[in-house]
Amino acid sequence: MSGDRERVIELVNELGSRVGHVLSDMVPPAAQVHLLNAQRELITALMLIYENRVAQAPAATRTRRARARRRTTTRDRKIRVD
Repeated sequence: MSGDRERVIELVNELGSRVGHVLSDMVPPAAQVHLLNAQRELITALMLIYENRVAQAPAATRTRRARARRRTTTRDRKIRVD
Protein backbone atom coordinates (compact mmCIF):
# COMPACT_ATOMS: atom_id res chain seq x y z
CA MET A 1 0.00 0.00 0.00
CA SER A 2 2.85 2.43 0.74
CA GLY A 3 4.15 2.12 -2.83
CA ASP A 4 0.74 3.01 -4.23
CA ARG A 5 0.44 5.87 -1.77
CA GLU A 6 3.81 7.28 -2.80
CA ARG A 7 2.87 7.09 -6.47
CA VAL A 8 -0.40 8.91 -5.80
CA ILE A 9 1.43 11.62 -3.87
CA GLU A 10 3.98 12.05 -6.67
CA LEU A 11 1.20 12.24 -9.27
CA VAL A 12 -0.74 14.85 -7.31
CA ASN A 13 2.40 16.91 -6.71
CA GLU A 14 3.31 16.79 -10.39
CA LEU A 15 -0.18 17.85 -11.46
CA GLY A 16 -0.15 20.64 -8.90
CA SER A 17 3.18 22.00 -10.08
CA ARG A 18 2.09 21.92 -13.73
CA VAL A 19 -1.14 23.76 -12.98
CA GLY A 20 0.81 26.25 -10.86
CA HIS A 21 3.19 27.05 -13.70
CA VAL A 22 0.34 27.57 -16.15
CA LEU A 23 -1.61 29.82 -13.78
CA SER A 24 1.39 31.86 -12.62
CA ASP A 25 1.28 33.95 -15.81
CA MET A 26 -2.46 34.62 -15.66
CA VAL A 27 -3.24 34.92 -11.93
CA PRO A 28 -2.17 37.82 -9.69
CA PRO A 29 0.24 36.95 -6.84
CA ALA A 30 -2.35 37.52 -4.09
CA ALA A 31 -4.74 35.09 -5.76
CA GLN A 32 -1.94 32.56 -6.24
CA VAL A 33 -1.55 32.31 -2.46
CA HIS A 34 -5.24 31.49 -2.08
CA LEU A 35 -5.08 28.95 -4.90
CA LEU A 36 -2.05 27.24 -3.32
CA ASN A 37 -3.86 26.99 0.02
CA ALA A 38 -6.93 25.53 -1.68
CA GLN A 39 -4.73 23.09 -3.60
CA ARG A 40 -3.08 21.97 -0.36
CA GLU A 41 -6.47 21.40 1.27
CA LEU A 42 -7.71 19.47 -1.77
CA ILE A 43 -4.65 17.24 -1.80
CA THR A 44 -5.07 16.54 1.91
CA ALA A 45 -8.73 15.66 1.43
CA LEU A 46 -7.97 13.38 -1.51
CA MET A 47 -5.26 11.57 0.44
CA LEU A 48 -7.58 11.03 3.40
CA ILE A 49 -10.30 9.69 1.11
CA TYR A 50 -7.78 7.41 -0.60
CA GLU A 51 -6.42 6.08 2.70
CA ASN A 52 -9.94 5.51 4.00
CA ARG A 53 -10.93 3.54 0.91
CA VAL A 54 -7.74 1.48 0.69
CA ALA A 55 -7.24 0.70 4.38
CA GLN A 56 -8.89 -2.46 5.66
CA ALA A 57 -11.57 -1.97 8.27
CA PRO A 58 -10.98 -3.79 11.56
CA ALA A 59 -12.74 -7.16 11.87
CA ALA A 60 -15.14 -5.81 14.51
CA THR A 61 -16.25 -3.02 12.18
CA ARG A 62 -16.78 -5.43 9.29
CA THR A 63 -18.89 -7.67 11.56
CA ARG A 64 -21.02 -4.74 12.72
CA ARG A 65 -21.58 -3.62 9.13
CA ALA A 66 -22.62 -7.12 8.09
CA ARG A 67 -25.07 -7.34 11.00
CA ALA A 68 -26.52 -3.94 10.15
CA ARG A 69 -27.03 -5.01 6.53
CA ARG A 70 -28.79 -8.19 7.62
CA ARG A 71 -31.06 -6.25 9.97
CA THR A 72 -32.16 -3.82 7.28
CA THR A 73 -33.11 -6.61 4.89
CA THR A 74 -35.35 -8.32 7.47
CA ARG A 75 -37.13 -5.05 8.29
CA ASP A 76 -38.30 -4.64 4.73
CA ARG A 77 -41.25 -7.00 5.29
CA LYS A 78 -44.73 -5.52 5.26
CA ILE A 79 -46.46 -5.12 8.59
CA ARG A 80 -50.09 -6.11 8.59
CA VAL A 81 -52.38 -3.39 9.92
CA ASP A 82 -55.93 -4.29 10.94
